[in-house]
Amino acid sequence: MIEIDISKTLHGSSGVMPLRVELNIEDGEFIALTGASGSGKTTLLRILAGLEEAKGVIRVNNEPWLKESYSLPPQKRQIGFVFQDYALFDNMTVLENLLFANNDKALAQHLLEITELLSLASRTPKTLSGGQKQRVSLARAFMRKPKLLLMDEPLSALDPTIRSKLQDEIYKLHKEFQTTTIMVSHDPSEIFKLADRVILLKNGAITNFTSPEKLYLKANSNNLTLQGELLKLTPTDALTIAIVAIGKQIIKVPLSNREAKNFKVGETITLHSNPFSITINRC
Repeated sequence: MIEIDISKTLHGSSGVMPLRVELNIEDGEFIALTGASGSGKTTLLRILAGLEEAKGVIRVNNEPWLKESYSLPPQKRQIGFVFQDYALFDNMTVLENLLFANNDKALAQHLLEITELLSLASRTPKTLSGGQKQRVSLARAFMRKPKLLLMDEPLSALDPTIRSKLQDEIYKLHKEFQTTTIMVSHDPSEIFKLADRVILLKNGAITNFTSPEKLYLKANSNNLTLQGELLKLTPTDALTIAIVAIGKQIIKVPLSNREAKNFKVGETITLHSNPFSITINRC
């Protein structure tokens, strides 16, 4: 069990914002962390890793990681961290990158096999593709057999085919090592595929902590509700065309010009559909 009850004042482009997070995560859960840019997602990961200060309490299986003035050093937290930018050592081979984290050759061999990197073990990161580099980063994170794996949009820069394959490998490693995993993602399809529960952060506060199905889908036999981002509003003489991103899909939704005045580009919106129409509402 991971118990989190922390607060921190953030200073962003829109001014001062309080980050306030209180939640419990069960051992072995896969948690997706989502929300608009600047809502505090990366800061929360860094606080859990001990890379940023905060007030409050963090306990992992009753072991205090943060309490009052005490903060367990990052190197003692049994954390695995996978970054979007790989953070590999370019002067080391793939195998050396893994062994730098933990000099366990048997474990390194096993992880190279799982992530299909065995044939690349003697290569350096600068000779690898983006997907291969992220595999190395993922394998290196598991070299420490972490209690908690933190991933900050690790797949966002990859093409859909490689991304899907790496999602499978992440889930396989998560299950094999029985690691509790928290991953930042903006992709609903990725969240559906991987997560047990999803945390929605908005302006530094948790506005929802539920299953992916309950957050994104509210369906019965005749109706469906989806969340998406409003990308563009294109007015015509008769109506306005709303361009909406839902996961990796882009759809067009017709609105009356009067309805369109209620929305702003960049908003997260909900689309309600039934057999006869689609309507859009603010979240």
